Amino acid sequence: MELHNSTILITGGTNGIGLEFAKQLMEQGAKVIVTGRNVDKLNQTKKLFPEINIIQSDLNDTGEIKALYQQVSTQYADLNIIINNAGVMHSVDLHDKNMDLERITDEIDTNFSGTVRMIHQFLPHLMTKRSSAIVNITSGLAFIPFTISPIYCGTKAGIHIYSQALRVQLKDTYVKVFEVAPPKTDKPLQTAIPEEPNSRDMKVDQMVRVAIKGILNDKMEIRPGLSNVMKWMSRIAPDFFTKLIDKNIRNAKLKAARKAS
Repeated sequence: MELHNSTILITGGTNGIGLEFAKQLMEQGAKVIVTGRNVDKLNQTKKLFPEINIIQSDLNDTGEIKALYQQVSTQYADLNIIINNAGVMHSVDLHDKNMDLERITDEIDTNFSGTVRMIHQFLPHLMTKRSSAIVNITSGLAFIPFTISPIYCGTKAGIHIYSQALRVQLKDTYVKVFEVAPPKTDKPLQTAIPEEPNSRDMKVDQMVRVAIKGILNDKMEIRPGLSNVMKWMSRIAPDFFTKLIDKNIRNAKLKAARKAS
């Protein structure tokens, strides 16, 4: 897949993995557009990288996705790649009878429904290009769940399967479907468990370099670092590793509770 002179839209591109993708793709010679909900973060991104293009958009609002498409397809008609990176991760206690349903559906809307909406909205445009791609950012947790965040893991597993089906349906078109499943990086999503820096966390710039190399080499499913291990562990002994992760979570909670007391 050629990235030089491509025009690339990245959702959730104002921090973490999305921002690093924007930075490295511009270094590859691509024109980059980033979207996000937070106008202040978008402006900060523009200040940090003046050459970047910013558009405020909320993936949970179908009207805003339609407006985003109208603006991008008109202003950036050469758009040929979208990177569905926007995501949120909440900790969910399934024993909590007062669970906030809006908070849970927000996670589903952003991680799963938002990605699907973006693809279906932009696919007709991408199919008019001689070289185009959809890049879905999932997670190593699509293969082995982080049990304290079941909604997040479920949505990422859903996008993993959806990407496989989409790839088959588009096999006779010019649209390539990539999936990037990052491991835990040094810029992780927020969870309810206090986390200390871990030397095993993959550097986000390294992770993105691996992902871009995979895209350049037409590697359809890219699993950097420990994500590749997690994929194979999910096949070999899924129950064992799920229970091991759950045990580690419980120990981390107990440790945090002792510190708090």
